[in-house]
Amino acid sequence: MGDGQSGSPEPRPDPADRPGPPDRPGTGPAGGADAGRSATHPGRTAFAAAWARAVTGTCYVPMTQTELEAYLGGLTDRLAEALRAEPFHPRAGYQIGVDLIDAHIAAPEGLGRTVEVIDLRLLRDLGMSGADARDRLSRLLGTVATGYTRALRDRTLDEQESIRRAAMVARQQAETALRESEARFRHQATHDPLTGLPNRTLFTQSLDAVFAGPHRDRRLGVCFVDLDGFKMINDALGHQIGDRLLVSVADRLHRAVGGHLVARLGGDEFVILVEDSTCTEDVVRVADAALRAIAGPAIVEGHELTVSASAGIVERPVAGTTAGDVMRAADVTLHWAKDAGKGRWSLFDPVRNEEEITRYALSAAMPAAIDHGQFYLDYQPLVSLSDERILGVEALVRWRHPETGILRPDKFIGLAEETGLIVRLGGWALAEACREARRWLDLDPGAPFVSVNLAVRQVHDPGLVDEVLALLDHTGLPPGRLQLEITESALMSNSAGPVRALRTLYDRGIRIAIDDFGTGYSNLAYLRTLPVHELKIAGSFVEGLRRPYPDLATATDERILTTLVSLAHTLGLTVTAEGVETAWQAERLRAIGCDTAQGYLFGRPGPADDITARLGRPVGTTVVGSRPTP
Repeated sequence: MGDGQSGSPEPRPDPADRPGPPDRPGTGPAGGADAGRSATHPGRTAFAAAWARAVTGTCYVPMTQTELEAYLGGLTDRLAEALRAEPFHPRAGYQIGVDLIDAHIAAPEGLGRTVEVIDLRLLRDLGMSGADARDRLSRLLGTVATGYTRALRDRTLDEQESIRRAAMVARQQAETALRESEARFRHQATHDPLTGLPNRTLFTQSLDAVFAGPHRDRRLGVCFVDLDGFKMINDALGHQIGDRLLVSVADRLHRAVGGHLVARLGGDEFVILVEDSTCTEDVVRVADAALRAIAGPAIVEGHELTVSASAGIVERPVAGTTAGDVMRAADVTLHWAKDAGKGRWSLFDPVRNEEEITRYALSAAMPAAIDHGQFYLDYQPLVSLSDERILGVEALVRWRHPETGILRPDKFIGLAEETGLIVRLGGWALAEACREARRWLDLDPGAPFVSVNLAVRQVHDPGLVDEVLALLDHTGLPPGRLQLEITESALMSNSAGPVRALRTLYDRGIRIAIDDFGTGYSNLAYLRTLPVHELKIAGSFVEGLRRPYPDLATATDERILTTLVSLAHTLGLTVTAEGVETAWQAERLRAIGCDTAQGYLFGRPGPADDITARLGRPVGTTVVGSRPTP
């Protein structure tokens, strides 16, 4: 309540305020001295003030004390009019009871105080007396109480209904908000916040749904797309430009192949799901459309950006595979497209994939294979064409694999180079060959030198010189009994380190040979400055000499070989021809001045004991690991 309404309830009316003895006969409301009194009797104000004090504190009334007294003064006037009315009817009290509830004087204690103050003071303050007035007052109080209680009941019911309706509306609003919130969270959980595309979660759910349904005759395709060179854009122009480019790419993809699910997996990776494909060509068309859409220039904050993409394509029946298999295949195929030059798509090939799995298994098994001694060396003779003496032997690495059998270098050397194990494997081969060469030298002072291939990583290893010199010192092998074979590409770099290392080894007396000469850079001007003793001409040149009767191709190959041999001799180098398999080839090489030869004609690669058995013998008497030759 307003002024004075927050305190403790007003005390009940003092007994002194009770009306005095009954008035004399003839002075009641039906006539006498009070018959002509108006509703504005002076006692009316005092009664209204007492009534206000009585109900103050029983409940909250949104009025000040002055406003409450004025309001109750109006009700007092209506009570007075009802008491004096002729004929008398108590129904006026009913509405007063309702009005009290409307004024928020709505507590049982407030009704009790109201009845009490009216009963004790109203007639006295209005100057009314007599049995008839008292009777009228009693009946009037009854209707006031009835109106009050019924209005309070109706108000309570209305409030309960309002509360029920409010609760129902609130519950409906809460349920709606919850559904909207769940939908929003669900969208956030399944869509990329940057591009608005479905994310990995939604794509995975969609892919799993394909496999969860009936599989009979159903096919699907997946196109895995990755931008080419996106990191360079990010690094050069910043992530903000990169993000806007991704938004542009996502929009282009959606417009180009919007009939299919397009998702962003993360970074610059996108994936397209082609459900119910009929053949591989369906997914190829989708990939073509996606790559064309991405390839167009994009204007991002004033920068004209052109970006390409690579794609891996998988299309297969749903039966017999899994969602994980499909995604792994798509990822592998994407890498094929990248390796093939980017800006293109590649189609999954199960045969190629099986080969790569095998390569990976070999790569993973290689460190343990070195530790467990599964690698060994075979040796192939390097024979003088003038007298067929064995001048040297080339050490060739073999892998005795416990499951797949003997593996030749072409099956694992590339893997070793990719993983960096070539340095360790090459170091082992070099040490093993030097020990074997020292053993031959102990058996025969004219034993052949040993020639060992060095991989590119070994040539660029800063510890190469120390490793080789320490090995020679440890085994006691003279430097001239070791030849290191390198490829032309191993020397073609911006670093002077490899040439400087070879120069040091050359100066120590170690032989240096260029392997497969003619198949690499063949920089003749560079060749004359290299520390080299020998050129080994690739077998592809020698192969053309197979025919005993010269034709145009044979004559061309022979002229090339003649030129190469002449060039090498001009530079003071010896020449070894690789891949010699027939006597005719040996004869033609001898005729053009080639110094030594290597090939099946003179011996297949074999164990060290075969070379030991041939020490001091001419080649024609024994052919190791090969059919006899005349």
